[in-house]
Amino acid sequence: MTSDFETQLRAVSLRVTRPRLAVLAALHDHPHVDTDRVIALVRADHPTVSHQAIYDVLRALTDAGLVRRIQPAGATARYERRVGDNHHHLVCRSCGAIVDVDCATGEAPCLDAPGDHGYVVDEAEVVYWGTCPACATARISQ
Repeated sequence: MTSDFETQLRAVSLRVTRPRLAVLAALHDHPHVDTDRVIALVRADHPTVSHQAIYDVLRALTDAGLVRRIQPAGATARYERRVGDNHHHLVCRSCGAIVDVDCATGEAPCLDAPGDHGYVVDEAEVVYWGTCPACATARISQ
């Protein structure tokens, strides 16, 4: 897996560094985590990596298109490795869990906005809100 991350970093002209590899691995194994969780995951294996270094890595990876930053309304920013496919998200109103949802009607037609006002649309963001199965079950049990 590390060699894949190295190849991806080089493909976008980023140097291969231990913090970048660690952040990519953390996000690969734990999609939709916030910055604090990324820091905890990285520092579990690399305790000398600073918080600022991880913030800088997240910004560089996002700017390079290797990571996507999402921020559902009222929630903290989260990061994921799934990029470039215009997928959407389903968010639990109770616990904040986030899962990926493929584009609702297939071939990313939501990029063809009616009345686009001359904009060149390259991304559409759809967030579905609801209650996850675990929270729904917990409510029924109460």
